[in-house]
Amino acid sequence: MTKTIAIIGSGFSSLAASCYLAQQGHKVTVYEKNETIGGRARQLKQEGFTFDMGPSWYWMPDVFERFFNDFDKKSADYYELIKLNPAYRVYFGVNDFVSIFDNLEEIKTTFESIEKGSGKKLENFINQAKSNYDVAIKDLVYRPGVSPLELITPETALKLNQFFGTVSNDIRKKFKNQRLIQILEFPVLFLGAKPTKTPSFYNFMNYADFGLGTWHPKTGMFDVVRGMEKLATELGVTIKTNSVIEKIIVEQKTATAIVIGGKVIKADIILSGADYHHSETLLDAEHRNYSEKYWDSRVFAPSSLLFYVGFDKKIENISHHALFFDVDFDQHASDIYDKPKWPEAPLFYANFPSKTDTTAAPDGMESGFFLIPLAPGIDDSEDLREEYFDKIITRFEELTQQKIKNNIIFKKSFCKNDFVADYNAYKGNAYGMANTLLQTAFLRPKLKSKKVKNLYFTGQLTVPGPGVPPALISGKLVAELIKKSIRTQ
Repeated sequence: MTKTIAIIGSGFSSLAASCYLAQQGHKVTVYEKNETIGGRARQLKQEGFTFDMGPSWYWMPDVFERFFNDFDKKSADYYELIKLNPAYRVYFGVNDFVSIFDNLEEIKTTFESIEKGSGKKLENFINQAKSNYDVAIKDLVYRPGVSPLELITPETALKLNQFFGTVSNDIRKKFKNQRLIQILEFPVLFLGAKPTKTPSFYNFMNYADFGLGTWHPKTGMFDVVRGMEKLATELGVTIKTNSVIEKIIVEQKTATAIVIGGKVIKADIILSGADYHHSETLLDAEHRNYSEKYWDSRVFAPSSLLFYVGFDKKIENISHHALFFDVDFDQHASDIYDKPKWPEAPLFYANFPSKTDTTAAPDGMESGFFLIPLAPGIDDSEDLREEYFDKIITRFEELTQQKIKNNIIFKKSFCKNDFVADYNAYKGNAYGMANTLLQTAFLRPKLKSKKVKNLYFTGQLTVPGPGVPPALISGKLVAELIKKSIRTQ
């Protein structure tokens, strides 16, 4: 039975859901509030420079491949991938960095050179992480979070203790060198919580890192957005930009329409891939699943201060991806999660896409993307942004032994206030809701409204969680729930 389906937002989860729903034979229209599609994965082009505005790490290529395979396609039909080597560098001091290469054997050698005996320990640790990855990514995360029974399988029963330990404790039992510990704790930051609060089972992120490697779509992450857009339109999806949703209309406890520019647009099913909290504000209070008290009690992943910077020369002593861990890791984490405030000495991440993609900057120039993780809901001002840009660029110059401040010819910042304005992000969060033990699977906000028929949600605040691969999975899960619901009507 063909249904008319309205999807709010055009991020990865919305685009994925649109493809699956169109494949089922429905008439699907995606409505995006901004001028361009992609949600947080939009692209910025300015003065000859090109930047991915949000996600910049392409991990878990198997999840992307599984998505396209569901339509008898391959990712290569839509974009080209380059495996990065080194995958990234981690800087600890002046000209002092550890390179993470594109294969486990070289990474083991690197670890062994830093801490004797750690190469074999790393091999054992990654083998366990791979086992968890096989259970999680090939099975558990493709479950809709409807019941706790979804988590009970013969495989998970054997790993039950890993849901009560933490990634941080496990790593520190095996490794003593602080550098190696920080490198191994880094991948779980993609899940939006401190390593000390992330269940041991989530060490599968270390296999995603060291086992599967870090990739880069040839001209940036927006290649993936374009690819999904092309697939969606091939399947018959209509995409409309500059379409701000003003209200979701509910009649007799059933979602029946959305309102855009005062115009009522009827739909049999409404799916929101926009911020979950914001989506519920489009409903009258009695139709909302969750209260303001509920949202305020959740542990949210960080917000971010981002800078998109164009340089009039090539930057030296740097890799495509670089992490700057030359300050206190634990203190910065505390400034995000424990006592939220602007960190005095922030860790930061830098990405120079023009190291891999020659189209990202004019000849002889460099495009740079800088990110400082921040507590959600924090104060945001132009003065603070400039103060922190100066802090990280000063450190960058010192750590990489070069002068670059006077070579900046373009700079744009993006912080909490922009996340709110552009994405309606709750408290200006950048990554969604953290994957802590009490915010995993069935304990996350539901894909299907409990109060309103024919109303659904997808994206990083629901299952399976934050990140681009989980967003693709979330789109599939909600499409399957909709399919099941239609069959039973």
